[in-house]
Amino acid sequence: MLGASLRRLREASGLDRAQAGFHIRASESKISRMELGRVGFKTRDVEDLLTLYGVVDDAERRALLEMVREANTPGWWHKYSAELPSWFTTYIGLEEAASVIRTYEVQFVPGLLQTASYARSVFQLGNPDASPERIERRVHMRMQRQERFTQKDGPRLWAVIDEAALKRTIGGREVMSEQLQHLLEVAALPNITIQVMPFRFGKHAAEGGAFSILRFPESDLSDVVYVEQLWGALYLDKREDIDPYLTAMEQLCVESTTPGGTVELIGGLLRKM
Repeated sequence: MLGASLRRLREASGLDRAQAGFHIRASESKISRMELGRVGFKTRDVEDLLTLYGVVDDAERRALLEMVREANTPGWWHKYSAELPSWFTTYIGLEEAASVIRTYEVQFVPGLLQTASYARSVFQLGNPDASPERIERRVHMRMQRQERFTQKDGPRLWAVIDEAALKRTIGGREVMSEQLQHLLEVAALPNITIQVMPFRFGKHAAEGGAFSILRFPESDLSDVVYVEQLWGALYLDKREDIDPYLTAMEQLCVESTTPGGTVELIGGLLRKM
């Protein structure tokens, strides 16, 4: 969040990253990493940048400098850092701050909706050489991530799942049956909406693959689009990059089942198992 604020202030002042980096005796790439939240923040650097960007209001400076302290305070997920790729820890921090997450998933049930048994099977598929202990730590972390979304007044989660993910048996019949039943249960929560993109739409708006859109309670913070790849991820927060994904998500929601239709579809899958 601090990085996004610094980027907006820099752009508003008409400066590029190289000029900002020169002012704090740093490289252009460091400014880029700061703005993406991929490096720690030094109070002196942020103070110097705020001065460069013309931020003179004491209250505004104090608020931004308080964000430095918060940004440098390790979140609960940092204890799992040995189990996670570095590019994914950025996403966890954004997820924790988000008030609304909209996600489209093709291959698996979205992580925030997975049961422990299903998540364990997914991790074992992707990490065949990992020790049981490491797998269990990753499962535990995934379950911990879900807690915010099942609490009263929790963030909003709106998931569109490709029908293929529901028909792809992961972990065996018992695991998949438990997972489908879990989807029915969480779909009844007031802050969780689940839709299914059915097979009958052979061609649809998100053929490029899975993605998530994160929205934050602060009105001055832009949405962030997260696109995971095999060995990395993209974090998009510029309007021209975000808009196509917003359009695709809206179209997906129009073409997918209604929440009631989702319950009917998943119920039908369960009866066939």
